[in-house]
Amino acid sequence: MILTSYDPLKKEQFQVLDKDGKVVNKDLEPKLDDDTLIKMYKTMSLARIADIKALQYQRQGRMLTFAPVMGQEAAQIGPMAALTDKDWLVPAFREAAAMLYKGVPLEQTYLYWYGNEAGSRFDDGVRVLPVNVPIGSQVNHAAGIAYAAKIRKQEEVALTYIGDGGTSHGEFHEGMNFAAVYDAPLITIVQNNQYAISTPRHKQTRSETIAQKAIAYGIPGIQVDGNDVLAMYAVVKEARERGLKGEGPTLIEAFTYRLGPHTTSDDPTIYRSDDEVEEWKTKDPLIRFRKYLTNKKLWNKEKEEALEKEQKDFVTKTFKKVEASGLVDLDDVFDYTYAELTPDLKKQKEAYKAYLNESEGK
Repeated sequence: MILTSYDPLKKEQFQVLDKDGKVVNKDLEPKLDDDTLIKMYKTMSLARIADIKALQYQRQGRMLTFAPVMGQEAAQIGPMAALTDKDWLVPAFREAAAMLYKGVPLEQTYLYWYGNEAGSRFDDGVRVLPVNVPIGSQVNHAAGIAYAAKIRKQEEVALTYIGDGGTSHGEFHEGMNFAAVYDAPLITIVQNNQYAISTPRHKQTRSETIAQKAIAYGIPGIQVDGNDVLAMYAVVKEARERGLKGEGPTLIEAFTYRLGPHTTSDDPTIYRSDDEVEEWKTKDPLIRFRKYLTNKKLWNKEKEEALEKEQKDFVTKTFKKVEASGLVDLDDVFDYTYAELTPDLKKQKEAYKAYLNESEGK
């Protein structure tokens, strides 16, 4: 059992692959079939290319504020590969890679950051909640879903993400405490990317690790190498199994790094050094996983070049389709808050329509 073998009070990280893609924990290397491994890598690669393109589109004034995931792909793809279609993903705002693997098309992700609420309306059967921007509230949402699954005796778990800075918010504690008290099948992954915008990790908490916060809730907590996609898979698989057995939630600290800005409104050069960024680039999760696949004779240079071209073309075509969708209807600005418009919102919408008609001389 992985979760009982690592002490959350110590700075010991569970790891399967080192930064060079070599297996360092053979006994706990997940037994994944080749197709799954390739799917995981291709999704990580697509997330990275879509990420870089989105930054370019935003700088060109063609997309709204965007939150890059670059550097954190393993912390998202590993866990999603360990879930089933029945399980729920409750994202914050930096989970584009996880959403891709869980079935949200890139077009919908781009629509969201383009300002179109259609990007939050997922297909039937895709158990993903819309992007959650208020810090911490997604933990409560996920705890509620997990508790409901337990009451209804359904074989499913809820998995949510939060950043290291988000653990300083009250809703993180409330959601974790609730899930622990009621043994809800909740998996909470803290993406410790070292900074909450410009605030470094050591100014967020005096805890030696974020994983040790689990002790206060009486649940397992573990720090994992968040750039190791296989380690993240293995830990979440075990956390899911214990959740389904009625053993309650698990807290996982994914020790990783945000290679890009917090959002496109941020300038990370102000608060961190180039040397620090370059050091973390040597731990790039894509490079690490690619080396692992190459060693297994599942990947090579020719496949990489073909995939890169294919995915760049796909991303470009997808965004052109999003741009062609045009501006959203006025109704969409009001209609995506409640299942039914409140009387106040109805009045506001009609008043604004009247204002627009008047200004346009209609």
